[in-house]
Amino acid sequence: MLTKGKAPLGTRLLKDTRDWEACTDDELIAARDKANRMASSRAARIITGRPDRGARIENTTIDLPGRRPMVRVHRPKDANRPLPLIVSFHGGGFVAGTAAQNDWLNSHLAARCPAVVVAVEYRLAPEHPLPQPIEDGYDTLVRLVDDAVGWGIDPAAVAVMGESAGGMIAALLALRARTDGPALHAQVLNYPSTDWTDTLTDYPSMTENADNPTLSLSRLQVSRRVSLPPDLDSRTVSPVKFDDLSDLPPALVITAALDPLADHGRRYAERLRQDGTEAHLTCYPNATHTFLSTPGVVPAARPARREVLTFLRGHLHPVPRKQPGHARHHG
Repeated sequence: MLTKGKAPLGTRLLKDTRDWEACTDDELIAARDKANRMASSRAARIITGRPDRGARIENTTIDLPGRRPMVRVHRPKDANRPLPLIVSFHGGGFVAGTAAQNDWLNSHLAARCPAVVVAVEYRLAPEHPLPQPIEDGYDTLVRLVDDAVGWGIDPAAVAVMGESAGGMIAALLALRARTDGPALHAQVLNYPSTDWTDTLTDYPSMTENADNPTLSLSRLQVSRRVSLPPDLDSRTVSPVKFDDLSDLPPALVITAALDPLADHGRRYAERLRQDGTEAHLTCYPNATHTFLSTPGVVPAARPARREVLTFLRGHLHPVPRKQPGHARHHG
């Protein structure tokens, strides 16, 4: 059994004190816009981490049917050949968050994997409830792969990655791509939410970590209420509720022991393994929710980032196996 540590002192700066249940939709939108401006600022890098100097970052738009979402593209500065593609999704409960909050991780993966990392600014509730964020993710993935030459990517080396709600999007994309394509070679799910049904909070980690500083249960419940339309079957956006989790790309599931969502990730990894999908699960004992986007206050972010890099390198840059009977002879 994993022994939990204590939340790092710096996480008190991130303590979630807002009364989310009392917020109107307009107040949620205003709070989101303010938080996203802050997360995108240079001052926030004390908490969110400095981008890797070996990567360049640019914002652009991508043409999708009826919309042009922004994407934040991370590339190694010395790229001169097609590179693997990692499509990344930020967290925020489908009502908040921005691609810039993941610059520390995404730029590092771009420079060190190396890869082209495309972080998607998917549409958010309450204006754009589910499944619209998921449709943005899938349509972006397809468009990128279809125009692999234009984006400088290798369509035979593609992965999806996300944190929290973004982890749910990444998992759902892997499930859809299993039948509809494109082929994926890896999925990285960082403290994902995997159950958006009525059983969202019916996990031991929810009560064990109810007093955590970075994710309140009320925020989770409000996020679900605001993002889930009454006519949408919540099981269709809850990966852990899918009947068949076989034939999916290898998964790395990272959880935080002090996170209410820890058991969402743990249970999903167990289900993947039960259905024959390769799944690696790591739980960091001194970590809270959002820790990979708050490396300035949670030291566990660094070993977790190394693990993500090693996993993606292994699946996107596999070492060629020596073929028998092809040994080189000298003489």
